[in-house]
Parts: sequence; structure tokens; C-alpha cells
Amino acid sequence: QVQLVESGGGLVQAGGSLRLSCATSGRTFNNYHMGWFRQAPGKEREFVAAITWSSGITNYADSVKGRFTMSRDNAKNTVYLQMNSLKPEDTAVYYCNARPVIGTLHYWGQGTQVTVSS
Repeated sequence: QVQLVESGGGLVQAGGSLRLSCATSGRTFNNYHMGWFRQAPGKEREFVAAITWSSGITNYADSVKGRFTMSRDNAKNTVYLQMNSLKPEDTAVYYCNARPVIGTLHYWGQGTQVTVSS
């Protein structure tokens, strides 16, 4: 069974850091774009960051450029989102996503809560 399991969310003060993890299982994702999305209360889900598994090429939303860094560990089948200089506006549920380079089927994790206090 294909699974994406997020972890690492929690409470942090503004200016602090968190590292989110997305552990994958059930298949290899060499031909996938791995992404992070977030949804804040009362807002639509938005794109945060993505990494192409095979190449390591990353893409970031303007709102997080320079603060967030996405990476992957092939041996652990895990992708990460290092979040630095966190702001209250970053408060949201963060979801791991997998999208095939060719195709339309998406996989989603269950989400992990990130709360940034001022």
C-alpha cells in the first residue's frame, strides 16, 4: 500500500525552525515530484515547495523562498522540509504530496500541524 506519512510539526516561536519529514512506502518515487502543501484556517490549500525525486531540482513558493529548503534521502525514502525564520503566517496544516512526472494520480499524506506563535 502506498503511504505518505508526515511528522515533525509542532509549536514554535516566530523566528524559530522546524524540520518536517515525509516518509514514503509502497513504491519508489523516482519518477515523481514530491511536494509540500499547506492549508491555514479559513484559507485554500496552497503550494509550498517541491522536489523532483530523480534530479533533486527544487521549486518554492515566493512566500517561503530563502527560508524553507526541501531535500530527499534516497536511502531512507524520505523527503524533508527544513523551515527556518518561521512566521505566524506559516501556521497551517502541512501535507506531503506525490505527483507523477507523467500522469495525473496524486498521493497525499494525512498532514501535520505547524503553529508559529508571535
